Amino acid sequence: MPLPLYLLALAVFAMGTSEFMLAGLVPDIASGLGVTVGTAGLLTSAFAVGMVVGAPLMAGLARAWPRRTALLGFVLVFAAAHAVGATTTSFSVLLATRVVAALANAGFLAVALTTAATMVPPDRKGRALAVLLSGTTVATIAGVPAGAVLGTMLGWRATFWAVAALCLPAALGVLRGVPARPLPVGPVDGPPLRGELARLRSPRLVLVMLVGALVNAATFASFTFLAPVVTDTAGLGKLWVPVALVLFGTGSFVGVTVAGRLSDQRPGLVVAAGGPLLLIGWPALAVLADRPVALLVLVFTQGALSFALGSTLITRVLYEAAGAPTMAGSYATAALNVGATMGPLLAATTLGTRAGSLGPLWTSGLLVALALLGAGAERALTRLPCPSGTRRPTP
Repeated sequence: MPLPLYLLALAVFAMGTSEFMLAGLVPDIASGLGVTVGTAGLLTSAFAVGMVVGAPLMAGLARAWPRRTALLGFVLVFAAAHAVGATTTSFSVLLATRVVAALANAGFLAVALTTAATMVPPDRKGRALAVLLSGTTVATIAGVPAGAVLGTMLGWRATFWAVAALCLPAALGVLRGVPARPLPVGPVDGPPLRGELARLRSPRLVLVMLVGALVNAATFASFTFLAPVVTDTAGLGKLWVPVALVLFGTGSFVGVTVAGRLSDQRPGLVVAAGGPLLLIGWPALAVLADRPVALLVLVFTQGALSFALGSTLITRVLYEAAGAPTMAGSYATAALNVGATMGPLLAATTLGTRAGSLGPLWTSGLLVALALLGAGAERALTRLPCPSGTRRPTP
């Protein structure tokens, strides 16, 4: 894989740390700003909303910009939003900074996904995506748990400052590793923006985006509220929260790595094998959450399965959106973050029920069940002939 791809992954690491770090900070933010845990969980949803809106908006805005200019600008705006968030005493302002940061993250990821796909042969998009997403998985292994420890020791604001500082080497990586020239295929010599948006009329593309959104919704529904499960249901101390996050992140890295080798040619195998296991895993975690050893084992397993399926489905989006060379990355980003918006919102509604802190885990099981139904419909459409000019991996 090309070196610039790994430098892009460094920036994704910084942004992934921010996106996932609230899983360990929600209780402290709620206490510090005088809001409920459910309300503080909306910070994750606000970030995801910004990603959903920002992915196509920022990708469309930046499609004629030089790659390096676009990526560097998004990283610097992201850093500034975290600096403001670290100093505010208002939950509303913090919420606004999460939206701004999400817009910058969305723009960066949309351009990075498209850029990554141009750095490798057409049949290796899955491998390239696995490298790019390794920045996110390493964030869950190292960045997020470190942020949770830092937040426990110095307060949640220190974690926001740390993310802002982390953006500086990421910006240097973009400057040193990404060529300044425009995207190889742009609005002048490629399809017009209207033509790229027309790809959204494809039933196959819409279905695979929907399935990806549902799987990611299941992931975020439980991951956002994992801390209360660890401390309340399992009865473990607060320092066990970063341990659980490390296990989830390690599993996600394993899942992305394995799926990256299969998602180009055998995506159906990943979905058929991993989907049912993921479906069983969330209810099992809810039932066994009061047993610390079982909890930690299942957290690792669910991290691996969630990211294996998620990364495979992102790859499928890129293949199905082959006729939209500058916007395909935004479709994948939007699909993931529709899920990241929907998951925590649905999970938060269960916290006040009899299910309590286990409600998000049951919600995740239901969302995966819906995803598997959608995957079945998508497989039926996949057996039909491809539209002219498109190419799909073998299911």
